[in-house]
Amino acid sequence: MSAQQIKSDFDRIALLSSSDWNHNSPFYDYLLRHVPPDCRNLLEIGCGMGQFSRRLAQRSQRVLALDLSPEMIRIARERSTGYWNIDFELADVMTRDFGEERFDCIASIATLHHLPATKILNLSKRLLRPGGLLLVVDLVQPEGLIDNLANLVALPLSVSNYFLHTGRLRPRREVRAAWDEHAKHDSYLTIAEVTKLCAEILPGAAVKKHLRWRYSIVWQKAAEG
Repeated sequence: MSAQQIKSDFDRIALLSSSDWNHNSPFYDYLLRHVPPDCRNLLEIGCGMGQFSRRLAQRSQRVLALDLSPEMIRIARERSTGYWNIDFELADVMTRDFGEERFDCIASIATLHHLPATKILNLSKRLLRPGGLLLVVDLVQPEGLIDNLANLVALPLSVSNYFLHTGRLRPRREVRAAWDEHAKHDSYLTIAEVTKLCAEILPGAAVKKHLRWRYSIVWQKAAEG
């Protein structure tokens, strides 16, 4: 998917979305448990409307939160006025010049499938300081009967969680239409593909499949010496 298509899709979604809770929200605590306690500089790739950014800002001295969508960044800034340590930036992580900047932690939720997988994992590896941590949650392509059965089990859990936090069984029709249009351009890695990539680029990474159509990567870069 082109950067322009991503920008267009998420500008539309941002203008239609009113709730801070979404189907990625249940994974915030899982990733936050891994953020280093002495985290100073943290990079978030694909910050959206800043929901996770605000949680990360409570665990890090500084958060640089990037997104391609001007509307997402605008809303993120509006909703984060009390968070002095978040820098929301309209930028493409693949082309932004980070110079000599290095991060104690890099986090990303539901964004890596929009990017060239090998390149973004290698870039993240370079941008981490020695001992730094990469935290990823993204969507996964199901494989076979077991995965499809697991997704059936996850569906009522997902619906009930959405109702609990929003008072609705599912998003409004226009929001669903925007997401459905975006999904036409989406493609996801299988867990086998994720595992293979991590073995090649991030040796020792913990790759885990979760309910609700997600997987996670937790990887710590080796310390110098």
